[in-house]
Amino acid sequence: MSSRFLSMVALTMIVLGMTSMAMAQTEHQAAEKAVVAGPESLLFDSAGAAHFAGPIGAGLVLIGGGLGIGRIAASACESIARQPEAGGRIFTSMIITAAMIEGATLFGVVVCLLAIFV
Repeated sequence: MSSRFLSMVALTMIVLGMTSMAMAQTEHQAAEKAVVAGPESLLFDSAGAAHFAGPIGAGLVLIGGGLGIGRIAASACESIARQPEAGGRIFTSMIITAAMIEGATLFGVVVCLLAIFV
């Protein structure tokens, strides 16, 4: 299971990182920028940091959301196994909590992706 999890994390990071590579400057744009602002601007400015931080942050948010929902599901299954008569209430609480985590995760991913495009 851990190799599947790590491969999904790597795939997520690659897919989200591809958007920042598509937004990269061409050599001509970088040369014009160096002429205007000097050679130190080519190293790592705030826009370049946003292109790296956005996909990394989105990947971390997705990992955290997945782990949180997984823990909720595992706890709910264990609780239902111990008290089957309370299964309906446990399932309802699990779905509500998972939806809240998923909403927060989606918000985090949108904020991270906005760092790339804005």
